[in-house]
Amino acid sequence: MDLAAAVRDAVRSAAGDPVRAAAQQRYMRSALPFRGLAVPTVRTLVRGVVRGRPAPGYAEWSAAVEALWDGAEFREERYAALGVARSAPEHARAEASLPLYRHLVLTGAWWDLVDETAAHLVGAVLRAHHETAEDLRAWAREEDRWLRRAAILSQLRSKEYTDRRLLVDVIEPNLADPDVFVRKAIGWALRQYAHLDDAAAAWVRDLVAGYGQRLSPPSRREALR
Repeated sequence: MDLAAAVRDAVRSAAGDPVRAAAQQRYMRSALPFRGLAVPTVRTLVRGVVRGRPAPGYAEWSAAVEALWDGAEFREERYAALGVARSAPEHARAEASLPLYRHLVLTGAWWDLVDETAAHLVGAVLRAHHETAEDLRAWAREEDRWLRRAAILSQLRSKEYTDRRLLVDVIEPNLADPDVFVRKAIGWALRQYAHLDDAAAAWVRDLVAGYGQRLSPPSRREALR
């Protein structure tokens, strides 16, 4: 059984909670049904499958992620795809993986899937291959709001390695965007960096002050929390 099939079988065989499933689907406004599994449970199932097999090569890994994602009949299978993606750090941070992540963002098109992809996967590529900053600058100007959100959130886990210039470059094209998901992403990205240390907090305060009324109230509130 290939990796995607093994993970899919583990997810579909796990006992789900129908009440939880209905509530999850309503909350996420998901076209895909849920099985009623908690996300930590899905991650545990993925780890169990992955640890019981030889480490996959890049082609097997990327094919498994895409097959689980595109063939998902339950939303948990997309969470499982992200779990598989994160299970092989050397593949996850490969520059060649960025087009795959773009596909996940565009087809996932909702915050639960996009945010994990941006923070854990796109960010890993960026930190390993800084030249991909140019791709993210381009994403930040795309029509699709989820690509723009992913670009803005790509450095959530970068801490002291945060590229301030890139952070500004992905935020500024989106300052006037009325979309709440974009506005909240701007504030979240700034707040996350501000929590690094006093110097980062001062830089964020100065940036927010400099933007003045160009920065939306939701972005400002999130940034200064």
